[in-house]
Amino acid sequence: MPRYLLQAAYTPQAWAALTRNPENRAQGLGRLVENLGGRLVSLDYCFGEYDVVAIMEAPDETTAAAVSLAVTSPGHLKAVKTTPLLSVEQAMEAMRKAGRQTYRAPGQ
Repeated sequence: MPRYLLQAAYTPQAWAALTRNPENRAQGLGRLVENLGGRLVSLDYCFGEYDVVAIMEAPDETTAAAVSLAVTSPGHLKAVKTTPLLSVEQAMEAMRKAGRQTYRAPGQ
């Protein structure tokens, strides 16, 4: 099943709510992804532009987009980014395919 990276940033209001009443957000996200036919592989908190990163499996890009839309709709996130992931084997196949092609740079 295709894998996707989901990155999200909480609003200050969401952080305030979580510090008052900590919640395991992986449980809710896991249920959401499963309800849409996928699987949550991992959810981690991080520093930087995004507060949360999750890896999920989803049957297709439409399902991954549905997860992204569903987690955004309550308004507690200020940013969400969903990125399709390639396995090492898929990336190597892409490299092999690209290696058999030629493409002219501008001005050449």
